[in-house]
Amino acid sequence: MQRRSFIKNAGVAGAMAAAAAGPGLVQAQATIRWRCASSFPKALDTIFGAAEVFAKKVSDMSGGRFQISVHAGGELMPPFGVVDGVQNGTVEIAHTAPYYFFGKDETFAIGCAIPFGLNSRQMTAWMYDGNGLKLMREFYAQYNIVNFPGGNTGAQMGGWYRREIKSLADMKGLKMRIGGFAGRVLERLGSVPQNIPGGEIYQALEKGTIDAAEWVGPYDDQKLGFHKVAPFYHYPGWWEGGPQLDLFINSKAYESLSAEYKAIVEAASAYAHVDMQAKYDARNPAALKQLVAGKAKVLPLPRTVLDAAFKEAMSLYSEISAKNSNWKKVYTDYANFRRDQNLWFRFTEAQFDRYMQASKL
Repeated sequence: MQRRSFIKNAGVAGAMAAAAAGPGLVQAQATIRWRCASSFPKALDTIFGAAEVFAKKVSDMSGGRFQISVHAGGELMPPFGVVDGVQNGTVEIAHTAPYYFFGKDETFAIGCAIPFGLNSRQMTAWMYDGNGLKLMREFYAQYNIVNFPGGNTGAQMGGWYRREIKSLADMKGLKMRIGGFAGRVLERLGSVPQNIPGGEIYQALEKGTIDAAEWVGPYDDQKLGFHKVAPFYHYPGWWEGGPQLDLFINSKAYESLSAEYKAIVEAASAYAHVDMQAKYDARNPAALKQLVAGKAKVLPLPRTVLDAAFKEAMSLYSEISAKNSNWKKVYTDYANFRRDQNLWFRFTEAQFDRYMQASKL
C-alpha cells in the first residue's frame, strides 16, 4: 500500500510540475518576431503611428510573445517597394496605402481610394459587412498577401498650390504630386501627376519641381510645412473621400500563425484602424486653425474642376472594366455598394451634417 501511495503521489506531483512548466515551454516555443515595413516617415505620428499602435496591441495581447518591429519608409526598403517585400517574404508585413501600387494592377487602388469613391465610414462598411474584404483578399492572393484594414484618414484636402486654381484651365500643365490612381484622372484634365513619397514632397515643392502637392489634411500637412512654400490650400480631395491604409501580411507567414495569433492580428488591426481615424478627426480642426492663422488661403476647388474630374473618372472606370477582369469583378460590387450608400447617406448623414455645420454653436 505504501509503495502504491508513493507511486500515485509521485505521479500527481510530476503532472503538477509538468503543468506548471508547460505554459512557459509553450510560450518559449511560440515566440514570434516579425518586421513591418512602412511606406511612411516617422515624423507623421498618425499615419506611420498606426503601424506602431498595431504592433503594440499585438504584443500586449500576446503577453509579449508576438513582437513586430516597425520600420519607416526607406529603412528596410523603398517606401514604394513594400508590396514586393511582402510578396517575396523579405518582410512578413507592411503598412501602406494600396493605391500606390496601381501600376501593378489598377485593382490595388480600390482597396484604398479611387476618385469619387466611398467615404471612410462607407469604406469600412464595405470591408467588414459588405464584400470588400473578401474580394480584395481574393485579388491580393495573387501577390501572396493577406490584407487587414489598417487605418483611414477620412476625407482629405485637395492639396497645396503655388498659385490659386480659379478654373479648369488652371489645371492644364499643372505638375502635381498626387498619390496613386488619381493621377490617371488628372492626366485627362491636362495635368502632369508625380508620385513622390511623403518625405520628399517639401523639397520638390520648394524648388518648383512641382507646382502643387497633396498629402492628407491639416494635421499632417502642417508637420510637413507645405504652407510655407505653397499658400493656396484647396478642398476637397475628390480623389480620396475615405482612403484606407492596409496591413499587408505575407500569406505563408500568416498561415504559419496559430489560431490565437491570427485572432490577435485581426483584433489589433481593427483597433489600429479605428484609432487612426479618431486621431485625424480630433487633431485636424486645431491644425487647420493654425494654418489659417499662418496665412494659408483655404479655398474650394471650382465646381467646373470637380465636374470635369468626375466625368473623366467615370469614363476611365468603364475603360478599365473593359480590359481588366480583376478590376471589373471588384469595382462592380464596389460601385453597387457606393450607389446604395449614397442613397442612404443623403437622407440622414448628409442632411444632419449640413444643418450642424450651418448652425452657430
